[in-house]
Amino acid sequence: MTKGGYNATNPNQQAIALAYATGDYAPKVVAKGRGQIAEQIIARAKEHHVFIHESKDLIALLMQVDLDDHIPPALYQAISEILAWLYRLEEGKANAADVIL
Repeated sequence: MTKGGYNATNPNQQAIALAYATGDYAPKVVAKGRGQIAEQIIARAKEHHVFIHESKDLIALLMQVDLDDHIPPALYQAISEILAWLYRLEEGKANAADVIL
C-alpha cells in the first residue's frame, strides 16, 4: 500500500491471529507478522467481522509463540478472559466498551 509516493505501511505494526476449536486444549497461533503482513491479518479479520483486541504487551508475548503452536500456559488466563468476554458480548450480556486487560 502506498500513498503519496511513500510506503504507508507501519513497520512497527504487529498482529497475531488465534484459533480455538472445540477439543483443542488451548488456542493456536494461526497467523502472525509485522508491518504489511500485520496489516493484512488485521484487514482480513475486519473483512470477516472477527474481533480485534489491541494489547501491545499481549502481542509481544504471543509473537514469541511459533506459528501453529498452542499458546503457553502462562497466557491461558489472559486469553480465556478475552474469549469469555467475547462469548458474553455475542450473547448480548457484555458491553462492547468493557475493558478486560
